[in-house]
Amino acid sequence: MYIPTYSDVEAAHARIMPYIHRTPVLTSSFLNALTGAELYFKCENFQKAGAFKARGASNAVFGLTDTEAARGVATHSSGNHGLCLSYAAGRRGIPCTVVMPRTAPQAKKDAVKGYGGRVVECEPSTSSREAVFAKVVAETGAEFVHPYNDHRVIAGQGTCSRELNEQVPGLEAVVAPIGGGGMISGTCLTLSTVAPGVKIYAAEPKQADDAARSFRAGHIIADDAPETVADGLKVPLKELTWQFVQKHVTDILTAEEDEIIEAMKLIWKRMKIVMEPSSAVPLATILKNPEIFRGKRVGVIITGGNVDLDKLPWM
Repeated sequence: MYIPTYSDVEAAHARIMPYIHRTPVLTSSFLNALTGAELYFKCENFQKAGAFKARGASNAVFGLTDTEAARGVATHSSGNHGLCLSYAAGRRGIPCTVVMPRTAPQAKKDAVKGYGGRVVECEPSTSSREAVFAKVVAETGAEFVHPYNDHRVIAGQGTCSRELNEQVPGLEAVVAPIGGGGMISGTCLTLSTVAPGVKIYAAEPKQADDAARSFRAGHIIADDAPETVADGLKVPLKELTWQFVQKHVTDILTAEEDEIIEAMKLIWKRMKIVMEPSSAVPLATILKNPEIFRGKRVGVIITGGNVDLDKLPWM
């Protein structure tokens, strides 16, 4: 198992620069007053394809040799990684197949197809997802780009906190959502090198808290099909992301479903930006644990903005 280093992040940033946005950092005096912290929101909802995963997907796709690329790429994803991989594959002009749960938001399925990808549906469980995916790879011979348990993907995600650290000097903590752990691993990889004093917190839905339970137990605990409004955070940690989580994460904080929805509403209302439920989990955990963050400069990664507008969680 190859564990990426910070030089992989630097190489990834140079490779993907033509295909991604250097996303803005926004602030809100209202949310600062509410939390007692100085919050700096890194807005990956404004990223290409609407999510941070465009970084890791682009790094994987544009790092392939021509021979590998000719066979195309494939993945399994509840949405954002699949549509970002389709985006990157489209930019390189190669085929992309995405295995998606039938319950995934229609907006995300449509986006995969819109970027030229092919959707193959599975049942909403890890076991079904893996079985259907194995069939797809056997049929196509495509290069598997795992949503997070892939050193190329983690190095690409590490470019997000590399930018954040340049944009906001003197951060004391960074909070990012955790599902499979690709973003948090990239954050750990970058900050442990360029800003080792920054504390890294992972934020997770209480109804899909396998990472928090793994963190306490000291080994990976995987749930098969958790139910949460934060559809991007239902997947379990894997061996590679676990390496980063256990070594570098300060704590994993959880939020209830109503707290996530309330935080999402707050950001929509106060910051006037569209972001998805998974992206609201960090603010929900900051609001729930003000004593940890009070008086500190805190980076908050808003991971994506691909929302099904016909199925908003408060409707």
